[in-house]
Amino acid sequence: MLRITFSEKNKIMYQEQKSKMPKYVLTGTTTMGLVCRDGIVLGTDTRATLGTFVAHKHAKKVYPIDDHVAMTIAGGVADAQSVVEVLRANSKLYKYEKGLPIPISAVARLAANLLFSARYYPFILQSVIGGIDDTGGHIFALDPLGSVTEEKFVSTGSGSPVAYGVLEPGYKEGMSVSEAIPLVVRAVNSAMKRDSASGDSFDVAVISKEGYRELGEDEKKKILAQAM
Repeated sequence: MLRITFSEKNKIMYQEQKSKMPKYVLTGTTTMGLVCRDGIVLGTDTRATLGTFVAHKHAKKVYPIDDHVAMTIAGGVADAQSVVEVLRANSKLYKYEKGLPIPISAVARLAANLLFSARYYPFILQSVIGGIDDTGGHIFALDPLGSVTEEKFVSTGSGSPVAYGVLEPGYKEGMSVSEAIPLVVRAVNSAMKRDSASGDSFDVAVISKEGYRELGEDEKKKILAQAM
């Protein structure tokens, strides 16, 4: 008699659910993050898609977790927002208990644990977590099953192959935030031109010793004009 363990049952259930998962949940986007000598830069497009349908033209894809750390999202919005809220709450709790900002690696590990714990019914989420702490600037890439890797620069989403074509030759280790911003803008803009699931507009966030800030519309237009 064939006996199936609890773990095997979970795997079977996961495969059954995965096979039934509608294709339209596999949404597209373009996000990226770069480590600089004086901070980090995150960039995203703003188009939200549902299959071939453009569901929203100005969707938010970069979220501050604390003044020194932020997260980009690619995938399911509900899953992403849920993870963001957990990370924000734990970041505040860490600061309250320790009196210090939470390390970037700790934020990435917490997010990875959340994703891994839901691996049989995975979050539809690919993210980039970046920020600065006592050890400098850090960028971490996470996949839906909780794998986490630290990178100097990374891009996620359906537009990432195009973005990498700009980032690979343009990124220089030790470059400044002011040098990295135009590179991020060029990479996002290139992806928006070639990937139908990315487009409409873009957001750029910078985290430095001064804290978290997002570029304003006039600043983005000026940089885009110069980068063309």
